[in-house]
Amino acid sequence: MTLHPLPAFSDNYIWVLHDGRRALAVDPGEARGLQAWLQQQGLQLDTILVTHHHADHTGGVAQLREATGARVIGPAYEDIPRPLQGVQEGDSVQVLGRDFTVLDVPGHTAGHVAFYAPDVDGQPLLFCGDTLFSAGCGRLFEGTPAQMLDSLQRLAALPEHTRVCCTHEYTLANLRFAQAADPDNAALAAHTRHCEALRQRNLPTLPSSIGLEKQINPFLRCHEASLLAAARRQNPATTADPLGVFTTLRAWKNVFA
Repeated sequence: MTLHPLPAFSDNYIWVLHDGRRALAVDPGEARGLQAWLQQQGLQLDTILVTHHHADHTGGVAQLREATGARVIGPAYEDIPRPLQGVQEGDSVQVLGRDFTVLDVPGHTAGHVAFYAPDVDGQPLLFCGDTLFSAGCGRLFEGTPAQMLDSLQRLAALPEHTRVCCTHEYTLANLRFAQAADPDNAALAAHTRHCEALRQRNLPTLPSSIGLEKQINPFLRCHEASLLAAARRQNPATTADPLGVFTTLRAWKNVFA
């Protein structure tokens, strides 16, 4: 199986997983570029997975379905172009012979889901949409801090070698914030240098891994004393619990420049 992040818009990725004949596409916000790439590669689009309803993740769904006959699988409780196989927490779907478990991960949107496969060529694979980013997390457009923190903690509990396929190239901006919040983190500094070198060559910083994110992502480290201290420098009223730290860090990130 081959995993490929196909750039779209200014900073999106449409993740494509294929076996050399059939392909799975995740969150296709636009159709034209994906269709051209599939044609170049000689691939037939078999299935589309959708994590949430935002247009930059769904804008190409109807055109792709009409052109290819691909089935569409997405969150049962969000407004996704129909027809749709609606899924929710605990459901399992088989795509290209691989089993994906559906995880409810609300916060960015109310009905956001992620798709987790425990074994794709010997390694777990996670399509997490806009819930977990490398060194960051999604904005809270529809959910609460408690919902998002719970979603992130559930993803952090996955095996550490799980490949994390986020849908935006936000990594460098997220790393700048992470270093402001966690300036003494040596793993974070090293990964920042690595990602800067990748982007200088116009290469993606993704996929990440759960193990790496637990070292560098401040939103997965809200239990650490260093992050509590950083949060209290921003808001002295921050409570000494992960939710309090998360709430302050997310509000800080919203205005960080």
